[in-house]
Amino acid sequence: MGDELTGYKRALDALFERTTGVSKFGLERTEAFLKALGNPQHMLRVLHVAGTNGKGSVCATLEAVLRSQGLRVGKYTSPHLVDFRERFLVNGAAIDPAWVVDFLGRWTPTVEKLGVTFFEATTAMAFAWFARREVDIAVVETGLGGRLDSTNVVRPLVATVTSIGIDHVEQLGRTREAIAGEKAGIFKSRAAAVIGEPDAAIAALLAGHARARGASPIVDAWRTMPPSAITLSDGGTRFQITTDTGIRQVHTPLAGAHQASNTLVALLTLREAGAAWWPGWDAAIRSLARVRLPGRFHRVGRWIFDVAHNPDGARVLVHTLRDVGVPSPVTAVVCVLNDKDWRGVLETLATQVDRLILTNAPTAPASRAWDHSEVGAFASQLGVPATLEPDFDAALKAADEAGGTALVTGSFHTVGDAMARLQVSPLAD
Repeated sequence: MGDELTGYKRALDALFERTTGVSKFGLERTEAFLKALGNPQHMLRVLHVAGTNGKGSVCATLEAVLRSQGLRVGKYTSPHLVDFRERFLVNGAAIDPAWVVDFLGRWTPTVEKLGVTFFEATTAMAFAWFARREVDIAVVETGLGGRLDSTNVVRPLVATVTSIGIDHVEQLGRTREAIAGEKAGIFKSRAAAVIGEPDAAIAALLAGHARARGASPIVDAWRTMPPSAITLSDGGTRFQITTDTGIRQVHTPLAGAHQASNTLVALLTLREAGAAWWPGWDAAIRSLARVRLPGRFHRVGRWIFDVAHNPDGARVLVHTLRDVGVPSPVTAVVCVLNDKDWRGVLETLATQVDRLILTNAPTAPASRAWDHSEVGAFASQLGVPATLEPDFDAALKAADEAGGTALVTGSFHTVGDAMARLQVSPLAD
């Protein structure tokens, strides 16, 4: 097994080096590579999910409800927390490393010839793996945007857009309206569209894009059955919805008022997918007990891991900290990538935490590392104690020794690095 994992790591490192990890918009390279693979995406039934925040929660909920029916479910998400193989799950099990080595050994020359990027290659790999494993259905999360994201080569049963916030402005636009237009690019003709955006104006804009693309039916979750009576506890989130067959009480293990919306969106996505995938309200609600989502208000003892990396995500995080009532003091170990709105993230966190420890995530790309002198100067104005600790292990140790609650947040790199060091598996039940 050691030799197998070494070969897997070498193959993956080589792929990343050859493709440089750069993002390029456009579907041409993905389509060309998939054609060489025999178009495995055409063999799959797909639920496609986009959105600024909430994609991971919706995908985790879809997976849990589908698996509860005895289906073989593939789930493709990104980025990973600790191990690249987390991106490709079949019934919760990570992709076979030996298959990854074989796939890359065979197809890397084609990747190089076509100029395929890292994410384009992994997307094609996901479709090939799911086809090989003969999954009944695949839950596919977009990587960046929607219209030109490499996952947007599928013909989904349902295309779902969760919510729209300001993120990736260089690629997607600087307004929520522009970003909504990019996310709406996953809507397809004669496929259902589900919209999870609470803001009525942005939701209407998304619905307009869906109509223009020929999507049908179009379901606006917040205008169809808005969640109400939302309450939070250590055990998750409870809320109420009024369905076509009466009032339903719903509980998800995912904590946060926003999880009511994400859960509702997932349930409506399955309902619109059709009878083969929808077990009915009672069975679907019961199966929510199986939902797991590492890295999103993920509590392990006195540690909380949350990948919030933009101001919207940080606002959700601080509201959840407040509503759940975690033990004090709350010490936050934070590293945000420099191309994100790290000022907005820190300003938001400072309203709820007792101390900030600003650090570097070891796996974060050097080209995207934040400038500690700039960060320190800004943090000194926030009104809460802030410490610069470039050494990641020392930052974790300081948070552990502070007592109360230790929060790790700011990026997938930050959370994944902490989970690896603290031996917290993202795939553990």
